Amino acid sequence: MNTYRCVVSLASLLLVPPAFAAPDAQRQAQLEHLLAQDCGACHGLHLTGGLGPELTPAALAGKPRDGLLATVRLGRPGTAMPAWEALLSADDIGWLVDHLLQGASAP
Repeated sequence: MNTYRCVVSLASLLLVPPAFAAPDAQRQAQLEHLLAQDCGACHGLHLTGGLGPELTPAALAGKPRDGLLATVRLGRPGTAMPAWEALLSADDIGWLVDHLLQGASAP
C-alpha cells in the first residue's frame, strides 16, 4: 500500500464522521453553485474532466466513499486539488460527495 493510500485511509478513519446531516435547501443550492463554479473550473464544465479527473458516477464507481470524502476534505498534495476543510463542513462535504455519486452534473 502506498503512502498516499495509507494517509487517506488513516484520515478517513480519524477525521471524517460516519454520518452526515443533509444541508437545508438554501445550502444545497450554494453547494451546487460551488460544484459548478469551483469544482467545474478544474474538473470540466460538465464534470467530465479537465485539469482534474472526471467526476461522473462511472468515473467514481468503485472508489471508496471514505477516500472521496478525504480527498475533498484534505486535498491531494502535489496536485492542483486543494483541501476544502477550511471552507466546508463535514456535512457539506458529505452531501457533495453523495451528490456526485448519484450523478450530479454542473449546470
